[in-house]
Amino acid sequence: MKINRGYFGIGVEGISKPMNLGNLMRSANAFGAHFFFTINSPINASTNYSDTSDSNQHVPLWQYDSVAKLNLPEKCVLVGVEFSDSAQYLPTFPHPLSAAYILGPERGSLSNAVCEQCSHLVKIPTKFCVNVGVAGAIVMYDRMLSMGRFNSRSLNNQSSYKKTMPHIHGSPKNRNSQN
Repeated sequence: MKINRGYFGIGVEGISKPMNLGNLMRSANAFGAHFFFTINSPINASTNYSDTSDSNQHVPLWQYDSVAKLNLPEKCVLVGVEFSDSAQYLPTFPHPLSAAYILGPERGSLSNAVCEQCSHLVKIPTKFCVNVGVAGAIVMYDRMLSMGRFNSRSLNNQSSYKKTMPHIHGSPKNRNSQN
């Protein structure tokens, strides 16, 4: 089921816990990520750790030694996910059509080198940092909601669910012609 426009990838810098990496890769596969990457990770991301979806067989994986070697597609915007006062709150962030999201390591932050490469920094509005796998899933879910074709939610519990109608392709409309 294709519901989103554009494409996205997600990655992590310096992740050290294999189970967190597996969790994030599984979520990336579930949310339809087009690629996954690691930067400066001491663990091999191509080995399945708690990832029962075998995402490394379904989502392209790139592993980089440093951010200087990061090679994103043309027009792909790097978005850092960081618990920082200077970051924009995720619910107010207009997701780029083509984006690569990068999260920091457990018990750490994105490096200055990565932050300098990011076009945007976003933060999840929580009281404290959450697990890197959870943070990645929240970011991908937010992207899906904002980029997908979903009806807005009801403001009360009295409304019933309305299924989104499929887009109807009609004939081209020429705005300059006289009818």
